[in-house]
Amino acid sequence: MGMTMTQKIIAAHAGLPEVHAGQLVTAKVDMVLSNDITGPVAIREMHKAGLNSVFDKNKIAMVPDHFSPAKDIKSAEQCKAIRDFAKEHEITHYYEVGKMGVEHCLLPEQGVVGAGQLIIGADSHTCTYGAVGAFSTGMGSTDIAAAMVSGETWLKVPEAIKVVVTGAPSNKYVSGKDVILKLIGMIGVDGALYKSLEFVGDGLAHISMDGRLTIANMAIECGAKNGIFPVDDICQAYLKDRFEGEMHIYEADADAEYVQSITIDLATLEPQVAFPHLPSNTHAIGDIDKIAIDQVVIGSCTNGRIEDMRVAGEILKGKKVAPYLRLIVIPGTQDVYEQCMKEGITQTILDAGGVVSTPTCGPCLGGYMGILAKGERALSTTNRNFIGRMGDPESEIYLCNPAVAAASAITGYITNPEEV
Repeated sequence: MGMTMTQKIIAAHAGLPEVHAGQLVTAKVDMVLSNDITGPVAIREMHKAGLNSVFDKNKIAMVPDHFSPAKDIKSAEQCKAIRDFAKEHEITHYYEVGKMGVEHCLLPEQGVVGAGQLIIGADSHTCTYGAVGAFSTGMGSTDIAAAMVSGETWLKVPEAIKVVVTGAPSNKYVSGKDVILKLIGMIGVDGALYKSLEFVGDGLAHISMDGRLTIANMAIECGAKNGIFPVDDICQAYLKDRFEGEMHIYEADADAEYVQSITIDLATLEPQVAFPHLPSNTHAIGDIDKIAIDQVVIGSCTNGRIEDMRVAGEILKGKKVAPYLRLIVIPGTQDVYEQCMKEGITQTILDAGGVVSTPTCGPCLGGYMGILAKGERALSTTNRNFIGRMGDPESEIYLCNPAVAAASAITGYITNPEEV
């Protein structure tokens, strides 16, 4: 039996001719990632074990993005912990305020991750990098500590689900966010538990790299170990002159084994909205009645890229945010922020009555820059809408793409962008 794309990458990093689903392996890592929440824990685990060296200063990334710029004393201490560690070990890929961004937007943009790599991170959305043809997955801080010292990690080789994306969008406001929300709605939040989501099909020609990064980012929301895309012309064009390493392109064998095959037709897909309190509680925009909202958030590691900002800016141009509604826009990186300024998107948002934040995870995890009060309702381009995720346990979060978010900020209720 042949191997999937994921299995081939794992086999190569484990130094084995082949691997099979369920097999336990030890594999070399190309990049180890942590942030201002998980990094200090990993550092403490290293010190607890009496270890004070890293395997390769060029293969570790540390990004203070969750509560940075520091919102209080505790977050300042968290950021200081990874700053001091990065300084001590001369970590190449440490990103300070002013250069940093939301980690899963930043690393692909800066060319730190690329095709054929094996990447682990102390953050569940590390699966984002499957969009560039890498095997990437989230792990606990203890595993990250061990990998920072040894350059290796252990894995159970996952089974795979084939997701066949077909056709071309008939709705201009359909994006990668809608593909992944539709998929999660079809299979549930545990429908791909510890499995690899392998995206294929002619429809991928209509999904940009920003869209693919969004899809891979939310693979974890249906329990997947990782999500991965082929290294096609679109991907190679993105990585060219960007990725600092050497591309290694892997393709699934024709006889690779999949436990399930799912088809999503872009031609019939509408923008999706996930209702509280699970990403799987999805509804097509055409089936939604007027639901009033108090806050709109556009950004995060899911939808903080320049394509997302452009879509929002196009819809907001010449419009005003609804009275008593808060529109918070958070570019995913400093470069995205700067590009928004150059293209006039920032001014468009300000003219509409929204605010623009420095890159941060901020409200996505209930950190800051947009906490919800009891009874409030937010529409957000983030990736999770669990109870209490963005504030009070009696608040509500709805998830959507940037077009729906921008349109809804104008009307004050969840709105089909075609209506504005």
